[in-house]
Amino acid sequence: MKETEYTPTELLAWVAARMLEDKRSVLVGTGLPIIAAMLARRTHAPQLLIIFEAGGIGPQVPVLPISVGDSRTFHRAAAASSMHDVMSLLQNGYVDYGFLGAAAIDAYGNINTTVFGDWKRPKARLPGSGGANDAGSLCWRTIIIMRQERDRFVEELPFRTTPGYLTGPGAREAAGLPPGTGPYRVITQLGVYGFDEDSCRMMLLATHPGVSVSDVKASSGFELVIPKDVGTTEPPSAEIRRMLREIDPAGLVIGK
Repeated sequence: MKETEYTPTELLAWVAARMLEDKRSVLVGTGLPIIAAMLARRTHAPQLLIIFEAGGIGPQVPVLPISVGDSRTFHRAAAASSMHDVMSLLQNGYVDYGFLGAAAIDAYGNINTTVFGDWKRPKARLPGSGGANDAGSLCWRTIIIMRQERDRFVEELPFRTTPGYLTGPGAREAAGLPPGTGPYRVITQLGVYGFDEDSCRMMLLATHPGVSVSDVKASSGFELVIPKDVGTTEPPSAEIRRMLREIDPAGLVIGK
């Protein structure tokens, strides 16, 4: 591979990392969310506080853990705590970002990671919530990273595992969720999305290099908000790609 080339996974990791701010806290899920948080710490956000569901708070993670309960999530941590304490941090409003994966999402940022098809006779059962519901309910900003296809970007979810803006403006607050919280960004292999302030529906912010707005529309099962000006994401440099391979030397997520 030439120095100027990059893989879709490398691009996603870099785009996601740039969304995380210094001196903030982030609860990360397994895989790309961990990689993005580790990359952010090595670049522009050295004081980003990484939190793992199993209780690792502020670790200096040497290489990619295989899960949020891996012993490396406690390496030189500020606290080797517990799931109970992490969920308490969420409930008290101390976690800025929740960084999650998803199997399916709707226009309001609600997530399904539980089941496809009828609950009693499903086509597929998925891992379920874990801490995703807590993160989506209580973190100030939720970032979702997932693959975009028409049967994953859907008008109506078969199961709502994690709340986004529920049915639209005011619905989160009416359900008793903290005001000011909710989905912030969605990152896919096609682009980056935010949410329209008035309608709370998903809005295209930027496409990746080589991706058109038509490509984005064709891979969505619901109508996206498309603003007049749509940006283009910045690809990772050779140095960023080198860092990613330091983070994931076995190529578990980034690949070889």
